[in-house]
Amino acid sequence: MPRAANSVKPGLLDPLEDSANGSKGRLFVVGTPIGNLEDITLRAIRTLKEVDLIACEDTRRTQQLLNHYHISTPTISYHEHNEMTRAPELVIKLEEGNNIALVSDAGMPVVSDPGFRLVHLAVRHAIPVVPVPGASAFVAALAASGMPVDKFRFLGFLPSKRAARRKTLEEHKSATKPLVFFEAPHRVLEMLRDVRDILGEREVVMAREVTKVHEEFWRGTVSALLERAKGKTIRGEITLLVGTASAPGDTAPADSPIKPEIEKLMAQSGLDERAALKAAAKARGISRSQAYRLLQAERTRQGRS
Repeated sequence: MPRAANSVKPGLLDPLEDSANGSKGRLFVVGTPIGNLEDITLRAIRTLKEVDLIACEDTRRTQQLLNHYHISTPTISYHEHNEMTRAPELVIKLEEGNNIALVSDAGMPVVSDPGFRLVHLAVRHAIPVVPVPGASAFVAALAASGMPVDKFRFLGFLPSKRAARRKTLEEHKSATKPLVFFEAPHRVLEMLRDVRDILGEREVVMAREVTKVHEEFWRGTVSALLERAKGKTIRGEITLLVGTASAPGDTAPADSPIKPEIEKLMAQSGLDERAALKAAAKARGISRSQAYRLLQAERTRQGRS
């Protein structure tokens, strides 16, 4: 049944309208663009213009967004290194009646970004917390991944230390939903190797620089992506999607047709035939020379038919 056009309660259309909280201000958790500055809502722009103060993960980065939309609201830094002391300061301002917007460098605050301590403290002090939704890198990556993502498990950033990272992956080895991660570009290849070692050969999607000029999606098996990355420097912000484990019988037997598998890897991952052959061999647990012989035998049979 369609929602009635007037189903929103009067007064809630204006986020800065006075409410029953007396003289206390409101904390607005505002989503900002993850790359393209046009990915911001009209409500977010208006909120940033009308609040008394904007708490930013990096004031210099947020200022670029504010300048673009001619927003002159004062800013104050709020990041992981000062939130222990800054959160109480901001709560005092909220209790004095100031409206404050919390933003991160990109996307929704609190989600793998600073903000939880301030939101938690505001809730404890009965200060209204108002979400102003915006762009999210992992949601955008999920939508364009091509994977079945009606259910998924978001894990944010894995630990930077290898032992802790591998332990975390081990804990999710039996997950029945795709796993979604953020990762730093200088660690992503090491992470992919750990994924292959612990979770096995799975379908993965690496979404790089989503919504930005150099947006790019790499799709294929873990081995295919590692092969494609050889000799390249990975840059930018990365979201990595790891598919579920193959059900018994899903993995191609070593003697099954390999040519379609190689062609698929070439189409999806941008590999040349040699690299795709190597990735297909690794996925099957056979040597490259065995894979090459399978490929040549298939071509010979097709030539005779």
